[in-house]
Amino acid sequence: MVVRSLFFASFRDLAGTGELAVELPAGARVADLVAHLRRPGSPLASIPERPAVAVNLEYAPLGTALADGDVVAFIPPVAGG
Repeated sequence: MVVRSLFFASFRDLAGTGELAVELPAGARVADLVAHLRRPGSPLASIPERPAVAVNLEYAPLGTALADGDVVAFIPPVAGG
């Protein structure tokens, strides 16, 4: 299956793009996508192990099952005051 990964702010800077199509095996979960993106040598290897994500516009835990065509947005930490 193929999922679209969207990156914003600092995650977009790391990825060098705002969007990637990622092929994963059937039955993959958000945690599997994160592990794939964090693999050694990847530009996204430094993203957190437990980033905030939204699947199809809804915040989702890492255990969320993915389906072909899902859109997973990686939401970077924010700071401010």
